[in-house]
Amino acid sequence: MERHPVILSIAGSDCSGGAGIQADIKTISALGGYAASAITAITVQNTLGVRAVQSISPDMVRGQIEAVMDDLQPVAIKIGMINDIEIVKVISACLHKYRPAYVIFDPVMVSTSGHKLIEDDAIAALTNDLMPLTSLITPNLREAEVLTDHPINNVEEMKSAALELLKFGCKAVLLKGGHLEGGLMCDVLQIAGESTPHLFTSTKIESPNTHGTGCTLSSAIATFLALGYVMPQAVERA
Repeated sequence: MERHPVILSIAGSDCSGGAGIQADIKTISALGGYAASAITAITVQNTLGVRAVQSISPDMVRGQIEAVMDDLQPVAIKIGMINDIEIVKVISACLHKYRPAYVIFDPVMVSTSGHKLIEDDAIAALTNDLMPLTSLITPNLREAEVLTDHPINNVEEMKSAALELLKFGCKAVLLKGGHLEGGLMCDVLQIAGESTPHLFTSTKIESPNTHGTGCTLSSAIATFLALGYVMPQAVERA
């Protein structure tokens, strides 16, 4: 019997089930992985927006990660919302300790509804301590603008920003173009050491149902990598 690869999601809980840990577990399970979880924060939210966020203690986050890593030995780790600098340090220490094959980081900084989800000092810790340990980061345009400190309005600017984001030490960047103007959407995958980016284009789907899309995408990429696909294939399938 073929064993399902284990994927650990380290993220916040969404009580409405559309984003965060709940979206990750659904996605990983649907694609044939076994989902484990370490909850970093409890949120009060629904499809209309985030009302409140309460962080879990760093010791509890560390305990959850170590309990899963010691026993289930995940092939891939997906990291979502971290809004506390001490939790960033705990996760980074665990990645150094266990060295999983793949680490996918969705740097959730602003919710779909525009609610800021992260403290400023935590952003510096993310770029200095966590990103150098990642296989892929998956920022959207708004998050990439926070990280690069300049506006991104078209595909050429996305390509430049993706190269700039690689300087944080991650092995690859998937810059998501869902906030672009116009009817054609484009995501840019830039892999370190490659001169040409991979472009994924699609016509825009007009829908209000965008809650948790980033969580779902990053979890899908982590699962396909765990199933043996190389990075461009994993991103395309996700």
